[in-house]
Amino acid sequence: MNSKHKDTIAAISRQIKKVETMNAPEYPITFTELSCELLSIHHWQIHANEHWCILGSNGSGKGLLANLICKEIKPESGTISNLPDNISLLSFETQQSLYEKELYEEDTDFLDHIDHGTTVKELIFEHCLDSAPQSQIIETLAAELHITHLYDRGYRLLSSGEARKVLLLREISQDNSFIILDEPFDGLDVTSYMDVNRLLSVLISQGKHLLLMVNRATDIPEWITHIAIQHRGQFIFQGTEAEVKNHSEYQQLSQIHHTNIQLPKAINDRLQSNDPLIKMTDTRVSYGDTLQFSHFNWQLNSGEHCIITGPNGAGKSTLLQLITGDHPQCYGNQLEVFGIKRGSGESIWDIKKHMGIISSSLHRDYRAQGSALTTVISGLYDSIGLYNRPTLADKKLALEWLRLIGLESLANKGFRQLSYGQQRLILIARGLIKQPALLILDEPTQGLDDVNRHLVLAFIEKLADLKQTTLLFVSHRQDEHLPLFKHRLDFYKSESGLALYDIECLTSD
Repeated sequence: MNSKHKDTIAAISRQIKKVETMNAPEYPITFTELSCELLSIHHWQIHANEHWCILGSNGSGKGLLANLICKEIKPESGTISNLPDNISLLSFETQQSLYEKELYEEDTDFLDHIDHGTTVKELIFEHCLDSAPQSQIIETLAAELHITHLYDRGYRLLSSGEARKVLLLREISQDNSFIILDEPFDGLDVTSYMDVNRLLSVLISQGKHLLLMVNRATDIPEWITHIAIQHRGQFIFQGTEAEVKNHSEYQQLSQIHHTNIQLPKAINDRLQSNDPLIKMTDTRVSYGDTLQFSHFNWQLNSGEHCIITGPNGAGKSTLLQLITGDHPQCYGNQLEVFGIKRGSGESIWDIKKHMGIISSSLHRDYRAQGSALTTVISGLYDSIGLYNRPTLADKKLALEWLRLIGLESLANKGFRQLSYGQQRLILIARGLIKQPALLILDEPTQGLDDVNRHLVLAFIEKLADLKQTTLLFVSHRQDEHLPLFKHRLDFYKSESGLALYDIECLTSD
């Protein structure tokens, strides 16, 4: 960060500190003999100038702890002292809640145009419209996070990474004295990660009170002073950052255990075609007068596993939605999937039966009631929710996948009652259950701890070895660029000015 930006953020951070002085929590914040559902904390204290991170795997109880601190639920026993009243939470769950609220309030049916809902600017500034100094602070922070160009865009149209940055700024604008950040870096590209981490570190240094929750040790930033390792609802060790990182439990969490993966046998019909899986000719996507990308020509053949890279908001997910038929502009382009031209009267189900999809947008839109088991089975029928009577073979296969991802004991639990990471694992099993001809994975490991992330990557490598599934994979993580990906689509800012982004097709030996 250059000195100008550092001075700017430091100056506005001091203004935020002045605003928050009246609401600053008393220390130490103390949790004593706390018990709630599966959560149990014997003793935990947060002292002034301590910046804590809770490190725990999927299903460890971090979300339950966050809801307890935010007073969304009450403890069954124990005490919490000096907990401030004005606490906010930023998590995938709160992001999902806002998305569902926006859908509920949509007025497209009553307007002569599509209602994209609340704009980014309205979201960010709704709590400081009557405060010119506060508005100026947020305006400057928006520029530092590189999101001012999103002001007029509806929240529902944002990419996952863009939404994370917007909601972070929204939380800061509310002047809450204590903010819980659950996986704030997940889904961010490298530049966005640096933007967010830089902002958080400066706010911390100026007195902002943050509690970080992560499931990957590599996501713990340098400004953290104390760490608590949470496992099955309990703190198994807590202390300074140095103490915890030298502890055996931390070392075990940091180690990845590889196993010889054996996938269940697929029961779906195999695709019988020699046509390219995907063929795009002069493809373009535009929003109003703005071209996202244009003049894109590309062909994906069977066995040509391809990874897609590029910054947040470049259009990677949009490209995938053109392929899956979930973007309205797929019918205005020259696009063929499995040899079938879009808009030729084809049945979408004849196409999707050879396709598996794992993405943040699917996760966001999977709002149907059902259990973990029926959610996995729904992948056989390409539906959100299960509306067919499953066969015994369907149930047996789904249980095999649940056993493989370690969630067999939760088979009958409601999908929406699971943690975000557990939900993501269930949706991964749903996408893999039929081992399709084309598997589309849009940041599939988002929300997963390291053990489950490497388990999913092992699934992907095994599918590639079986040579019956072609993989189309989006990831911001360099360590997920597996050797099997010999083909790459790279989104980068256009220099021509005709579109926002261009796409380069690359091939390696």
